[in-house]
Amino acid sequence: MAVIKLHDKYFKPRIEASIIQERIKKLAVSISQIVDTERPLFLGVLNGSFRFAADLMQYYDGECDISFVKVASYEGLKTTGSVKQLIGLEYSIKDRIVIVVEDIVDTGNTIESVVNTLKSYGPKRIIICTLLFKPEVYSKSITIDLPAFEVGNEFLVGYGLDYDGLGRNLNDIYIITNKMKNIVLFGPPGAGKGTQAAILMEKHNLIHLSTGDIFRFNIKNSTELGELAKSYMDKGELVPDEVTINMLEAEVDKHPDANGFIFDGFPRTTKQAEALEVFLTKKGTTIEQMIALNVNEDELVNRLLLRGKDSDRPDDKDEAIIRNRISVYNEQTAVVADFYEKQGKFSKIEGIGAIDEIASRIAVVIE
Repeated sequence: MAVIKLHDKYFKPRIEASIIQERIKKLAVSISQIVDTERPLFLGVLNGSFRFAADLMQYYDGECDISFVKVASYEGLKTTGSVKQLIGLEYSIKDRIVIVVEDIVDTGNTIESVVNTLKSYGPKRIIICTLLFKPEVYSKSITIDLPAFEVGNEFLVGYGLDYDGLGRNLNDIYIITNKMKNIVLFGPPGAGKGTQAAILMEKHNLIHLSTGDIFRFNIKNSTELGELAKSYMDKGELVPDEVTINMLEAEVDKHPDANGFIFDGFPRTTKQAEALEVFLTKKGTTIEQMIALNVNEDELVNRLLLRGKDSDRPDDKDEAIIRNRISVYNEQTAVVADFYEKQGKFSKIEGIGAIDEIASRIAVVIE
């Protein structure tokens, strides 16, 4: 189960399909015990209950009838507070047990309207069976007999529930989530990535995670992961992706209330990008954008040679080394850029111009 986007909102996993099915099986058994030898009428309330009603029927062991009625009380993320006329009742329900099958009961406006209408037809008994029940906001006196799940006052989609028409076909149930601004920031040496990262941090209150800084911190402080990474580096071997992602995860876990993260220098391979996606999905979030600062090679070389006059970095003073670093960056970025471009998340930003001009270009992509 991964974070999904429906229209303009992001949703994270809430209830897995396997758990939903187990609860529905138990409801079917409970209904069989209640109705005993009688033949009930299952009355699904459309549109949301179609998935729930269909699965409930496959688990119900006994004779029954099923019909659907149409009402509506939701627009977007909020209930309208009004219920339209009940339409579609095809069976006579006089002296019959009626099982009203709902996808969700929150304020109770819909279920009250349905029950009051059904009572006028003289049923023997009305039983309310709902997939989801929100007791915190329920304000009616009608008893909700068989709820599969009790949930808080949260907006949910999936398994019949929708957000403005989308999400009903999902097998799992998702909850709306506050979307974090997680950005992968790439730029060749000399592109001004550090400057733009600082602006993003201040403007959006983000945490800057540089894999270089993380490696140096862990090695300097002899953490378990640092010692493990050093053991590979001392042998001239590449540090395995698993070690790198574990270091990154440890840093993310230090900031549980962060508005988001700027990932600097990671991921550099498709495998790393996939590992990062798996980790962030567990956190109920995802990468929003990969932003790559684009500066032509000659301009980069001139910038770094100029910087090398004031810095102690030898790799900023040798043009051959500089061009090799740029070549390595281009090779790495191409692979990762393709990964995010397929998701519609890759943006190449022109990195030449005044600092505030470049920042404005990035802001257009993010905001």
